[in-house]
Amino acid sequence: MIRPRIGITVTNRDNSAASGQYESACAYSRAVAAAGGLPLLLPQEIPLVRDYVRVCDGLVFTGGADLCMEKFGGITHTSSRLIDPQRQAFESALLDELEQHRDKPVLGVCLGMQHMAMHAGGSMHQHLPEVLADAASHQHDNRHRVILESLNLPTRMLASSAMDVNSPKETVVSSHRQAVSDAGRLRVIARAPDQIIEAIDDPQRAFYVGVQWHPERGGQGLFNSELFAQLVFAAAAAAFRAAT
Repeated sequence: MIRPRIGITVTNRDNSAASGQYESACAYSRAVAAAGGLPLLLPQEIPLVRDYVRVCDGLVFTGGADLCMEKFGGITHTSSRLIDPQRQAFESALLDELEQHRDKPVLGVCLGMQHMAMHAGGSMHQHLPEVLADAASHQHDNRHRVILESLNLPTRMLASSAMDVNSPKETVVSSHRQAVSDAGRLRVIARAPDQIIEAIDDPQRAFYVGVQWHPERGGQGLFNSELFAQLVFAAAAAAFRAAT
């Protein structure tokens, strides 16, 4: 079997393009490989965005620091720790190009989900303690449950109709200071028990899913390793359709 090629965005060492070095948490590549995909790290080269999207069968937008809201017509909160402008510009260009290739499966993780929401006209809670008394429960790799809002989920996201997806066993790992407050054109498909938006998707695409948690750190389960399996399955299906 030919492994579907899954592009993975990278961050900058010390969160600065001036470092001259990229970084990527190994957990992303390992999760993609374990799911049957071929992980490909994507240097932040805007002129290559069209080629990246053409070559990759699916993409992962990884976690990181915070978005600059001025790029979306807003005002950045004073508590924000911004990602390097080069990374934000590159990933924005990647999302723009993907609008022309809506069959390409996409998984956004933490910052990746937030960028997907903002790109779709959404908005952010830029400082969780301002809206949530127990904001710390979403930080430092804490585990919590997620509650699905709809059973009309992306292809194969429900591994088994007999599975209790809201059981205490199906927990996720969170580490974020901000959260999506409005998903814009995208659909909210899961929340935390405290109502923080935890997952979004585009129901017009086969697989365009963002999650606020870190499935690459969560181990086994529907909301963790299975998410990468869903991405790789969708990427293989999209590649087959494109080849026939």
